[in-house]
Amino acid sequence: MTRLASSTRNLHRKFIAAVIATALVITGFSAAPARADSDDIAKFIAGAAILGIIGAAINDHKNDRHRPPHVDPTPAPKPLPPRVRRYDLPAQCLTSIRVHGKERNLLGMHCLRRTYSHVNTLPNRCYREFDNRTQSRRGYRPACLRQYGYRLVRL
Repeated sequence: MTRLASSTRNLHRKFIAAVIATALVITGFSAAPARADSDDIAKFIAGAAILGIIGAAINDHKNDRHRPPHVDPTPAPKPLPPRVRRYDLPAQCLTSIRVHGKERNLLGMHCLRRTYSHVNTLPNRCYREFDNRTQSRRGYRPACLRQYGYRLVRL
């Protein structure tokens, strides 16, 4: 709840309390006998004032109660420790290149160097260089890396 909404609610409660107190005072005057002296009227006004003060104190006490802190029902997962996180390869580095009429999947070396800080620890057995007529690509085979425990994730 915003701060503005809670202050508006408090104003409404105070207004309602004032209206009720006024109504009690007016009904007290109309119900009093006609021969009442000024001493009885002063006692009645003092009693109404005391009731108003007690009501305001109770209302303030209700507003001062501490609310339990808000807890997000879906907490964010803890980040993985670095020794585990190093096995997460960026999925955006996965490319496909056509070599000798076949599509080959490859984790591009240039992309890995930009987005993955453990390139030097990748197994050399998975490193490949592919050449076709128009381009040459260097990188790692994803199937081979999977055998060593690496996985593709969206970062």
